Amino acid sequence: MSEQNHAPAPHDENQLIAERRDKLRALREAHAQGAGVTFPNDFKPAHHAATLQDQHASKDAQSLETHAVHVSVAGRMMLKRVMGKASFATVQDGSLGETGGRIQLYITRDALGEDLYAAFKHWDLGDIIGAEGTLMKTKTGELSVKVTTLRLLTKSLRPMPDKFHGVADQEVKYRQRYIDLMTDEAARKRFVARSRAVSGIRDFMVQHGFLEVETPMLHPIPGGANAKPFVTHHNALEQEMFLRIAPELYLKRLIVGGFERVFEINRSFRNEGISVRHNPEFTMMEFYAAYWNYQDLMRFTEELLRDTAQRAVGSLQLQYQGREVDLSQPFARMTIREAIHAHTDIGAHVDDAAELISRLKKLGLSEEKDKLSARSLPSLQVMYFEEAVESELWAPTFIMEHPTEISPLARANDARPEVTERFELYITGREMANGFSELNDAEDQAARFAAQANAKDAGDDEAMFYDADFIRALEYGMPPTGGCGVGIDRFMMLLTDSPSIRDVILFPALRHEA
Repeated sequence: MSEQNHAPAPHDENQLIAERRDKLRALREAHAQGAGVTFPNDFKPAHHAATLQDQHASKDAQSLETHAVHVSVAGRMMLKRVMGKASFATVQDGSLGETGGRIQLYITRDALGEDLYAAFKHWDLGDIIGAEGTLMKTKTGELSVKVTTLRLLTKSLRPMPDKFHGVADQEVKYRQRYIDLMTDEAARKRFVARSRAVSGIRDFMVQHGFLEVETPMLHPIPGGANAKPFVTHHNALEQEMFLRIAPELYLKRLIVGGFERVFEINRSFRNEGISVRHNPEFTMMEFYAAYWNYQDLMRFTEELLRDTAQRAVGSLQLQYQGREVDLSQPFARMTIREAIHAHTDIGAHVDDAAELISRLKKLGLSEEKDKLSARSLPSLQVMYFEEAVESELWAPTFIMEHPTEISPLARANDARPEVTERFELYITGREMANGFSELNDAEDQAARFAAQANAKDAGDDEAMFYDADFIRALEYGMPPTGGCGVGIDRFMMLLTDSPSIRDVILFPALRHEA
């Protein structure tokens, strides 16, 4: 006989699902005979668990009995304890609070009647139910609803994970976020904090005179960052299109048009690696202000992140993976050279290309792959910074003045044209923001685009395209401008003490299930 004939018996979960489908079938049959709607949608809960707990949990049993408080609640049944004439159930709604959005129901045969009470006994954990009644305290002091009306609103066909262990498989938590949210209060709180952060950012920007705008996600020419784009095809236009890697060039077109302060909370897409810090689609907040330079941007970004943290989690003293991060102190500021000096033993050799190449090789880079000997001194310094220093920048630190050759959209420093008026903000060893005084010299920008195009022709997939329309816009004249992009996902990792970017994205990119 084949192995197929000796296949193991179906998992218990399959039997449980079959039993629940039988219960649903019985409900449909009852409905056909006039015994009620199978999936009713006319129940309107007037109260939430968190509000009821806040307002009434401190009251004693006598007070609640004397002054009857009538309530109606609805949610997913998470716990159930059936006894003879009286039972308990716990429902969970979306209100969170001290009890995670949970409140207990006290259900009796006398209040519901024999038939409904008997039906309730066969309801399952995970079912969505609605209840009306009055508040009471149990003998153990738990605020509960003494139920007078009980309804099954949605029959759950799949059993929830074990109530004591929840979802152990991290990939299941990412792939089936709905399970993660219904079983893990910390996950729900994490995404509530994210929502508050994004709302706070939007409010902060508007308060400071910025206009929220929307720019295209489909670009005929990808631009605004050095990154590999996703490619698609527009049938009606009969042309290749690209998912945006950044909104930068469109936002700067708006500055040219006369909007002096603009921002966009945007989704961007980069066809690159996936890691604890990278997801192919991610959220940035990018903003531009006329008559600002990179110094203005650093001051503003510092204020923005403090305000966002305060709104989202209520503190500037954070913990990340067991270490403290203090956002209340002034953020440090260093050039790339100064950071290398501060965090390595290179000393005077910071300007020695041969020494940098030697050290980079010891860190695992190679001549064949990374073309070290063909690189300029500033490029080697940046590479050494990324390999040896970046991860050491735990406290908030602005790293400034990146080489002009790797910053094709940034304004060169007037005194030292080999570097730009640019910064990157690092916290916990990760880049959180990138900003600079914008290049508004159309001819200089055209030359830099041309250099990028040559690099692309030479095989650099991340080099920029030549954007003729953007050059045309600059030729009309763009005022002195500063612009910055803040990585929302990485900042949320910090605020919620999450080790992976997948923890703060509701539906992260995953390989399709087989």
